[in-house]
Amino acid sequence: MIKLTPQEEQLMIAIWKVGEGHVKGYMEHMPNPGPYTTVASTIKNLEKKEYISGRLFGNTYVYKPLVSEEEYKKKFMGSVVKDYFSNSYKELVNFFVDQKKLSAQELKEIVKMIEGGKK
Repeated sequence: MIKLTPQEEQLMIAIWKVGEGHVKGYMEHMPNPGPYTTVASTIKNLEKKEYISGRLFGNTYVYKPLVSEEEYKKKFMGSVVKDYFSNSYKELVNFFVDQKKLSAQELKEIVKMIEGGKK
């Protein structure tokens, strides 16, 4: 699985949200999509990277994701933890605590999730 550019990730988030669809439909779910031609070009890149597949339906190409959001998160979050946090999720959590990105209440909720084995 090839790492996506920020622009490709933004488009993939829209694709995961919409599911099977077309370029204009995905653009409606993007915060700053830019020109149609740019999004269409990014779609072609995602096809080449085998994140999505497209088929002609009438006069319009329709696309669907081939990689789930969960698969992508697993692959690249694992890489972030390995590369930046010495393969330690504890270090990752500690980083967010130090940066004041996690509150005490959120940490308690995380502990409950771990103890309960739930999301």
